[in-house]
Amino acid sequence: MEVMESQASAVCHGVLAGMCNKTGNMLEKSVENKKQLVEAGSRGILQIVKESQQQHGLRHGDFQRYRGYCSRRLRRLRKTLNFKMGNRHKFTGKKVTEEILSDNRYLLLILMDAERAWSYAMQLKQEANTEPRKRFHLLSRLRKAVKHAEELERLCESNRVDAKTKLEAQAYMAYLTGMLRFEHQEWKAAMEAFNKCKTIYEKLANAFTEEQAVLYNQRVEEISPNIRYCAYNIGDQSAMNELMQMRLRSGGTEGLLAEKLEALITQTRAKQAATMSEVEWRGRTVPVKIDKVRIFLLGLADNEAAIAQAENEETKERLFESLLSECRDAIQAVREELKPDQKQREHSLENDSGKVSNIQYLHSYLTYIKLSTAIRRNESMAKSLQKALLQQQRSEEDGKRTPRPQDLIRLYDIILQNLVELTQLPGLEEDKNFQKETGLKTLVYKAYRCFFIAQSYVLVKKWSEALVLYERVLKYAREVRSGAGAYMNSLKELPDVQDLITQVNAEKYSLQASAILGELHNHTGPLSERFETFCLDPSLVSKQVSLVHFPPGFQPIPCKPLFFDLALNHVAFPPLEDKVEQKAKSGLTGYIKGIFGFKS
Repeated sequence: MEVMESQASAVCHGVLAGMCNKTGNMLEKSVENKKQLVEAGSRGILQIVKESQQQHGLRHGDFQRYRGYCSRRLRRLRKTLNFKMGNRHKFTGKKVTEEILSDNRYLLLILMDAERAWSYAMQLKQEANTEPRKRFHLLSRLRKAVKHAEELERLCESNRVDAKTKLEAQAYMAYLTGMLRFEHQEWKAAMEAFNKCKTIYEKLANAFTEEQAVLYNQRVEEISPNIRYCAYNIGDQSAMNELMQMRLRSGGTEGLLAEKLEALITQTRAKQAATMSEVEWRGRTVPVKIDKVRIFLLGLADNEAAIAQAENEETKERLFESLLSECRDAIQAVREELKPDQKQREHSLENDSGKVSNIQYLHSYLTYIKLSTAIRRNESMAKSLQKALLQQQRSEEDGKRTPRPQDLIRLYDIILQNLVELTQLPGLEEDKNFQKETGLKTLVYKAYRCFFIAQSYVLVKKWSEALVLYERVLKYAREVRSGAGAYMNSLKELPDVQDLITQVNAEKYSLQASAILGELHNHTGPLSERFETFCLDPSLVSKQVSLVHFPPGFQPIPCKPLFFDLALNHVAFPPLEDKVEQKAKSGLTGYIKGIFGFKS
């Protein structure tokens, strides 16, 4: 009986556990279904697509992960809607019709089909760089995505769908069509499709809230380079300049156009480089025979202009890094040419009395560009840190580390190291003007470095050290002003030392006041001990005023005197010999004599 009862109990527990799991799954699915119904009905197509992409892989460019998400979501939707395509043994095709559009999730079903095909195409595009055969499969998947988008657009023509969703379906269809035509290099058809998509999203951006308008405008910015690229291939030569400006402003492109645009810019610069044979720097003309160096020098002006027109510090930093990377590649190409020419270069050094070869001088020129760009980048970073430091815009509540003077000191250390490397470039040792300009720049950056070292001492209330450093800043600034007569043009781009002098003078007065107040605040003790000293003591107006020490401390008092008889050393005592002898006789011998009757 006990065995049967235990078996029955186990069966009951198993049934209950199964029922609980099944109920939990049903509740979870119902919640998900309601969520899908809400998002399909209340949110637009573009918002659903963008959120799904950002949350499931495309933030890091992982198209395979996003494709897997689309497949899983399609399976859940079909199971929820009971819209199964047969069973595991037989496929039975079904199509969504207008009659069953009472549930908005049927539109979401078509949308996920298109997204899955598109994500697979983008995954194949990444892999096609090393396996060209996959390009055919890529085009097949894009055609499949366009087919699903056409079906979505057709279904959205129903009266059951609102006007906003109809427009978004048309824009989505135009976007995928443009991508397909772009891959087929049908430039005119692709540009028409992208223009249609751009027009719809611009109208939607003007018709709805600012939050939704941001999403639509982002899509417009994504497809604008594609439109200009199509226009260039059709024959609009002005589109090339616009493409390069778009690329430079954004610090690089992504997605469908990235590889094509980079190849086009390289090809255009290569054509221009064919006509470039030499470069002049500091009065010396040097032939340029390396193609990579020619391409870099031709694009240098465009990169400089883009840096000057950068809208924010993040874009400027990205452009600086891109320019430095290209410069390093050009320097590496020159170094490879220098290796076989090493013996010849050493021989020319001996014969030409220290004059470096053309290839070595070109290497010095490229190194000068690299170091100057690094100095400008660090100076730009220092300026942004100074603004944050002086205005104190960031607070501890933001969770970000507050900038400190030590951060600026590190940047100026790097700048000074770069200036030292500039003075050591081969071929410029005898250039007095260059050495003088570099020396003045060094003094300017030394002054700023010294200023922020003084600021760091002020923070720890080391007033005397800070005051000495401020005097050193003024010394450097005066040297710059006295020696900058003929070199004012070369110092225009540097920080103004006059502003630094004004700021240092103000800081000195502030420093002296802080030192005095710091000494006054250091006075401690009761009021009775500092009547003649001014001190800002807030405790004097409080309930616990320190007037005197209480309880009073122990104080020394004179003790009772001790008397010593010094005259005793000078007193002459009377002789006592007779008394001492009698006393000796009356000792043990006298006692014996007394017993036996002997007397003296």
